[in-house]
Amino acid sequence: MEKIEYKKESPIRSILKTISWRIIATTTTVTIAYFVFGDISNALKVGGIEFFAKMFIYYFHERLWQLAPRGSIRRIIGLNKILKN
Repeated sequence: MEKIEYKKESPIRSILKTISWRIIATTTTVTIAYFVFGDISNALKVGGIEFFAKMFIYYFHERLWQLAPRGSIRRIIGLNKILKN
């Protein structure tokens, strides 16, 4: 039977994922807030919608990151050369 090798995520990958997720999450919040206006009742609606929407969006965000082969982002932006020095 073939042994499957699992790699830990690098800190750089986690940072890149965090930054990309915050951009997506903030855009989601702004879009929802655009459609729901003003008082505390509507603010709570936005909070509730945001809470669940971001969970689902984050799940698909994570799945899309799984499509990027490990190390490919570092190669694209040239971090391999920097990290080796």
